Amino acid sequence: GRYPVEQRIEDKKRGIGRQKSPYIVWVLSLAMLGVFVWELVLNAREQGSPFSFKPVVNYMLGPSSVALINTGARFPACMKTVQDVPITLQMGCMNNTANPPDSDRLCTIGELCGFGGIEANAEPDQWFRFITAIFLHAGIVHFALNMIAQFTLSAQIEREMGSIGFFITYMAAGIFGNVLGGNFSLVGIPSVGASGAIFGTLGVTWVDLFAHWKYHFRPVRKLIFMTIELIIGFAIGFIPCDLTGFVMGLFVGSIFYPVISESKRHRIIMWGFRVVGLVAAIILFVILTRNFYTSDPYAGTCRYLSCWPTAANNRCQGTGAYPLPHIVTMLIICSKPCRIDHDRSHHDELTTTLLTHIIQSPSD
Repeated sequence: GRYPVEQRIEDKKRGIGRQKSPYIVWVLSLAMLGVFVWELVLNAREQGSPFSFKPVVNYMLGPSSVALINTGARFPACMKTVQDVPITLQMGCMNNTANPPDSDRLCTIGELCGFGGIEANAEPDQWFRFITAIFLHAGIVHFALNMIAQFTLSAQIEREMGSIGFFITYMAAGIFGNVLGGNFSLVGIPSVGASGAIFGTLGVTWVDLFAHWKYHFRPVRKLIFMTIELIIGFAIGFIPCDLTGFVMGLFVGSIFYPVISESKRHRIIMWGFRVVGLVAAIILFVILTRNFYTSDPYAGTCRYLSCWPTAANNRCQGTGAYPLPHIVTMLIICSKPCRIDHDRSHHDELTTTLLTHIIQSPSD
């Protein structure tokens, strides 16, 4: 044919892919830069500074959590009815930097959700946050780390896969990471970042390694280093989004990655993986999306995927009090002596103002 197997193998060994330039990576990165600039502009307009210093310092050098919620972070209360965090609950407005907050500058969660707001008697339905959260970042540090990974790992994967297959894989991993994160993360934690999508492209490198084992230089050593890299990435990241993004990258990447098959047996095996990957991806998307809207997974043990239980965060109970700076700090101020009752039948007895301040990890 016009592109014989021998030439494809030689190009593979030399690192030559389907195209020379990672056009989608450039476009996505430019879009993320534009969104991040808007986050800083919004925070500067509301608080007088592009970076949040009051009432909580964002050590990632970025906007407040309220600004992130307003610009499209994954935040379940804006996406569906959450009994513990209703849209009528009041928080400090974006320009309210006092601690405790000034009572004359309070906004409901429905107002802070942005995009036209959500009326008090309306059903929260901002499903698009599964997508928009991919383009937001918690600060300069977070943005810079994701861009380094995107312009190295993701760019090379796009060169090898081609723009169409890369874009589908990248977005599928990012969205699915947010779907699963929305299922099992604590409801009071807004989440942003492209780490799930980037880990999806990392999953594609595993497809490449196992599909082209004999073409890689010292594949066993490469597998060891990739395993260590994966463990470190999960250790410093936000496990639900990263792990599921990686898994979706394996499934979807196996469909679109250009695999070289020298034998009929290898070709049949790869097509088998593609069929399994397609079916698994569809089933997981359907089940977890339905689960997000119809069930209450936060009450079970899956909450521990995103929360390390300690006495300081009430053993991961409630909406998401978490002491570690890379996730979120939540402050509940009661209008009477604080007695947090986690029995939902008594939840409405408390008059609360919920202030949420995020310092998101670089890995989301």
